[in-house]
Amino acid sequence: QVQLVESGGGLVQAGGSLRLSCAASGSAFGISIMAWYRQAPGKQREFLAIITSGDTTNYADNVKGRFTISRDNAKNTVYLQMNSLKPEDTAVYVCNARVVRAGASPLMYWGQGTQVTVSS
Repeated sequence: QVQLVESGGGLVQAGGSLRLSCAASGSAFGISIMAWYRQAPGKQREFLAIITSGDTTNYADNVKGRFTISRDNAKNTVYLQMNSLKPEDTAVYVCNARVVRAGASPLMYWGQGTQVTVSS
């Protein structure tokens, strides 16, 4: 089992920045991929960014150039640096970790989320 705890959310004005953190514990040694998603009220969960154990990254088009995902494997922590925030970025931001298994679907773990509110 993997436990994920997010932190760093809060209230920020439009144009501001926040850095989210997600610390993994438990069987964190098996994690190969970590990602960030968000969910706004009344909307489906939305993919934002992903990073592999080899530091390959990929981003959703609507955050590319504004958000940066990174990880510290020694600390089992993934970060999401968010710049130029917009009111439409307001959502609960959720961390995801995946344990890849040979011949089977990856095990998926989710954090509880951290609220980000961007005021106009």
